[in-house]
Amino acid sequence: MAIKRALISVSDKTGIVPFARELAELGVELISTGGTYSLLKENGIPVTGISEVTGFPEIMDGRVKTLHPSVHGGLLAVRDNAGHRKQMEENGIGFIDLVAVNLYPFAATIARPDASYEDAVENIDIGGPTMLRSAAKNHHDVTVLVDAADYPQVLEELHATGDTELATRKRLAAKVFRHTAHYDALIADYLTKKTTGEAFPETFTVTYVKAQDLRYGENPHQQAAFYKQALAGAGTLAAAEQLHGKELSYNNINDANAALQLLAEFAEPAAVAVKHMNPCGVGIGRDIDEAYLKAYEADPVSIFGGIVAVNRPVDKVTADRMHSIFLEIVIAPDYTDEALAILKAKKNIRLLKLDVAEAAAGPELAVTSIRGGALVQETDKHRITADDLKVVTDRQPTEEELKQLLFAWKVVKHVKSNAIVLAAGDRTVGVGAGQMNRVGSAKIAAEQAGDKAKGAVMASDAFFPMSDTLELAAAAGITAVIHPGGSIRDEDSIKVANEHGIAMVTTGIRHFKH
Repeated sequence: MAIKRALISVSDKTGIVPFARELAELGVELISTGGTYSLLKENGIPVTGISEVTGFPEIMDGRVKTLHPSVHGGLLAVRDNAGHRKQMEENGIGFIDLVAVNLYPFAATIARPDASYEDAVENIDIGGPTMLRSAAKNHHDVTVLVDAADYPQVLEELHATGDTELATRKRLAAKVFRHTAHYDALIADYLTKKTTGEAFPETFTVTYVKAQDLRYGENPHQQAAFYKQALAGAGTLAAAEQLHGKELSYNNINDANAALQLLAEFAEPAAVAVKHMNPCGVGIGRDIDEAYLKAYEADPVSIFGGIVAVNRPVDKVTADRMHSIFLEIVIAPDYTDEALAILKAKKNIRLLKLDVAEAAAGPELAVTSIRGGALVQETDKHRITADDLKVVTDRQPTEEELKQLLFAWKVVKHVKSNAIVLAAGDRTVGVGAGQMNRVGSAKIAAEQAGDKAKGAVMASDAFFPMSDTLELAAAAGITAVIHPGGSIRDEDSIKVANEHGIAMVTTGIRHFKH
């Protein structure tokens, strides 16, 4: 069945003029609306206005123009249904064989800082999605296009046979319903946040746009892709500009995201090194070079092949240090020309430019897939200050110990539970992560720190269920400890701390990270 009549109405007019012209040259009658109609007329393409088809003017500032039986009857009629054909004839309705429609720019509208609620609502398309859904439902007979990238294939098939393949129509219909679902999900999310503020409504719909296919997933036998939020923020990996190196892998993206989350804890010059989703070195300093050097010296073995994120531009001195070892990725707000030249000399390093200051902005929801469903929670953005701490031992922490405790607390929040972090001199000296018991993590951290544990402080992401971790800390030379408190056996740990002159503070809040 040849395509004889097409309806074209697009907000994004990319490629529409040559597409329409070629349809007209193939003898297809064109119907159009509003701005698209005017554009086609201006370019000398024969086109019929929608009002001539419906016998009704476009009204209410264009809100009502295609919501009419002459349009939807032409789209939804089943061609080989005798009853449908009879009703078409009785009501003077003509078949519409092809639809090319894209929607009002809702996402682009709400992305504008100056966009009002009224602007957003006015950019909720009604007629467009309705036409798309009608055409896509009747894809056995109707070809529907929502993406200019599909224009060439449709034209190629029309030149060959005068119609499109059923397989093509099925593919395009599926694409339409993905598109309208994405569009509606954005609207639902916007209206929910603006009108009800519900964090966890009765249904939870998320929508993402493919950023790229990945070579493989966590392991080479797993397929994977990277999807980004439609309105991904400036401080997210989706907004990063890659300046050098091959494309990121699944594991690169996961690790880079972990590095950014931790880096967002710091306003002062800071450097974070991550390996396998855990920080292996974190440092702060007077400038970024000092911060990076501290992060490197925290664990010069584990940083090899890791990911480094810094919150100040990378200069020549820091780039020289980074160049001396193998790093998978460096993330920074910027690079000097000299730094770029030095780092680009290494073929396998990836360099990302990203507004890391925005990484901490705004509340977000974290979604974790489970078999048969998903877990959704607020991201952990809780912060503490010295005023939030409760000293539970005889000895008060010194001013320097207090500074290091707060530093260690920022880091332990981002270490896989059970988590123990040892810190001294504005850097981590030992990290114990992901063990089945807390004392196991403490042993790993103390062993990694070695002599650097003497005079260091300890942070624990949760309370101590027994005193064994404090006994290990005392043996390693730890002088101060920060943890949530709240165990029924807190007094056991406090007693050990007092016996060894360790200052202990509690936060009243834990930071599990599974």
